[in-house]
Amino acid sequence: MENLSKKRLFAEWEEQEFVQLMFPHSNSDWGQYLDELIPVFEDIAINIAKYQPCIVCYMEDNSVKNIKNLENIILKKVESNDTWCRDFGGITIENDGKIEVLDYVFNGWGNKFDASKDNELTKKLFQDVKSYDFVLEGGSIDSNGNGVILTTTDCLLEENRNPSFTKEEITQRLKNDLGAKEIIWIENGYLEGDDTDSHIDMLVRFTDENTIVYQSCDDKEDVHYEALKAMEDEVKKLPFKSVALPWIGAKYYDDERLPASYANFLVINGAVLVPTYQDKSDEKALEIFTKLFPKRDIIGIDCSKIIRQHGSLHCCTMQYPKTTRLK
Repeated sequence: MENLSKKRLFAEWEEQEFVQLMFPHSNSDWGQYLDELIPVFEDIAINIAKYQPCIVCYMEDNSVKNIKNLENIILKKVESNDTWCRDFGGITIENDGKIEVLDYVFNGWGNKFDASKDNELTKKLFQDVKSYDFVLEGGSIDSNGNGVILTTTDCLLEENRNPSFTKEEITQRLKNDLGAKEIIWIENGYLEGDDTDSHIDMLVRFTDENTIVYQSCDDKEDVHYEALKAMEDEVKKLPFKSVALPWIGAKYYDDERLPASYANFLVINGAVLVPTYQDKSDEKALEIFTKLFPKRDIIGIDCSKIIRQHGSLHCCTMQYPKTTRLK
């Protein structure tokens, strides 16, 4: 067995080298309303670039015309199927004091969608890449930087990810690969419209080594109430401080319920980008994050259009720790 003490999965609030984005393009599911979406991705990129470099991957020159000359924007023209960097991006660990970008298989959340181009991106962009023949998405795990990783049984045990692995084998695999001391499996909670089979980054997240936030639901008439209440009960039994994020009223597009969550925030150097949804709870959510991250600026990003494609702010981004190197 590998020496686990040498490995550690970074926490998101540790110092970063850059954040990766993949801008939507006309040959994707975003094509029908691309003009509405590009400004949202510009907003994300511009706010990141105020604090640190942002790698903007793109396919169509027109999509980056408004940001191409901005400081801290690094443009990379590459092919992709979609925009969800969180799930096809590299998962970065510290191994014996050095940075390693781990490149896992991304199979479109259990073969739901073609991901052949997405799956090649990490190897094309980064140095010091180590590839694994194992399906793992960045949005399915969350680290406190001190050996504890959160995940969900619905996602990691889904039959089209790693069907030959048991829960115990996946637990050991994550410990071996990521240097984890403990894997916490969340067994309850979901959001309608979420294609990922309940990624942890839509439900429960660390905000520091000892604090967890979770997406709560206080509407007893909502379809999510029982599952999220059961998840809340799980979270409250964990040996961490827990903070509830306010519920978001039902959001729809083309008569489809969309997965809106405040847990899908992004921590960067000096700031936290928080998804908002033109909802009455937005202000309360921003206030909670202000208390949780008193030394960082809190920036709301309107993600009410991004959730049309069943993800949000964190899903669109992937951060890389200091000294990560591009090719």
